[in-house]
Amino acid sequence: MDGTVLVADDDRTIRTVLTQALTRAGCKVHATSSLVTLMRWIGEGKGDLVITDVMMPDGNGLDMLPKIGAERPGMPVIVISAQNTIMTAIQAEEADAWDYLPKPFDLPNLMKRAARALQTRRQRPAPDEAAQEASELPLVGRTPQMQALYRLVARVMNADLPVLISGESGTGKSLIARTIHDFSDRRAQPFVTASAADLAGMDGPSALVARARGGTILFDEVGDFDAEAQLRITRMLDGFSDTAPRVMATTQQDLSARMDAGAFRQDLFYRLGGITLDVPALRERVDDIPLLAEHFLARIAREGFSVRHLSEGAAKHLRAYSWPGNVRQLENTIRRLAITSPESEISAGDAESVLANQPAMEPVGSAGEGDKLSSSVAAHLKRYFDLHGGVLPPPGLYQRILREVEFPLIEIALDATGGNQAKCADLLGINRNTLRKKITELDIRVTRRRKLM
Repeated sequence: MDGTVLVADDDRTIRTVLTQALTRAGCKVHATSSLVTLMRWIGEGKGDLVITDVMMPDGNGLDMLPKIGAERPGMPVIVISAQNTIMTAIQAEEADAWDYLPKPFDLPNLMKRAARALQTRRQRPAPDEAAQEASELPLVGRTPQMQALYRLVARVMNADLPVLISGESGTGKSLIARTIHDFSDRRAQPFVTASAADLAGMDGPSALVARARGGTILFDEVGDFDAEAQLRITRMLDGFSDTAPRVMATTQQDLSARMDAGAFRQDLFYRLGGITLDVPALRERVDDIPLLAEHFLARIAREGFSVRHLSEGAAKHLRAYSWPGNVRQLENTIRRLAITSPESEISAGDAESVLANQPAMEPVGSAGEGDKLSSSVAAHLKRYFDLHGGVLPPPGLYQRILREVEFPLIEIALDATGGNQAKCADLLGINRNTLRKKITELDIRVTRRRKLM
């Protein structure tokens, strides 16, 4: 976080806390207990962000917002106030405050909002630049699954119904929500991503609505919200008027299953699910992987790094991997390959080396905990430790556990490929020499036969 922050508050403790926190975060800070001094700094061209109290010794901070806007158009102002009433939130929004937080505020929450305000100050696109910005978004895909999703997104763009976007972590759920907003009739209004913390307090929901105005509120990973937050959302939606913001939500959890288990409110489930968009996992659209990879490589080259492209072998390795982290994991992997590969062409060996250090198991979306391999392994290990009666097991546990997993994995893979080591190595995503070494080390008996499948 960088930039200059102007802090105005008559409480010396608050000025000190904010100054220290913002300075540690990399900002320059000017703090004062006077609105006159604040306005002088703004008139001198100082500051990229203002954080101000409402009730000050020499005036009302809200009254300064129109003057700040006239003096420095686009300057974001975060208002903090001990006057925790709905009118304060409404007045802050009417005065075009960038954000409003009631006192006592959560410092990490304020810091995150300050960081977003500074970033918005530098990067906020004008409404007519939305199409140009979209070319930078990794919503790339030619597969039928993605094309169907794009068509559905286009149809719901200007619908007033709530949108629920489901999919695994890293598939781009929040990105799709942002795209719907940016290309809708609400694009000139705020897009607000809300957490459970934003709903806390007497004025939490009303402050949230005031911030969003007629724009969009996104509840990110709503399946993780506790019962109190779910109740507040439900009551907030019940009180919406015709000019209320649009509501969208994302989830990587099966809300229907959570509802059946009593962990998610039924009334909220039906209120949020006006339109449901399911974002496919990357392993469900492997034909898009080379396209996405080239997209990321082009972006990395524009950042000043060397131009790179994928070899057929590297693309094959990328397509064969399960990608539990989906598009986000793919982007990080491609970035690492682009920076570390010695040649302009990323080889199969480069890809194999990087993927060897990646988690290999797919996440289980809606399955119960008992269906996950990691859960079974954890239960097995717990029993193993318990059997030692509080005494540590013998040294070398790591290799013993790996051997127990590798042996059945390779044996079953060999059986599935009829003992064909080339096919087995390709299935496992490892080098054939590595497979042969493992067969020898684990003393696995290989029988070549025709697989009748």
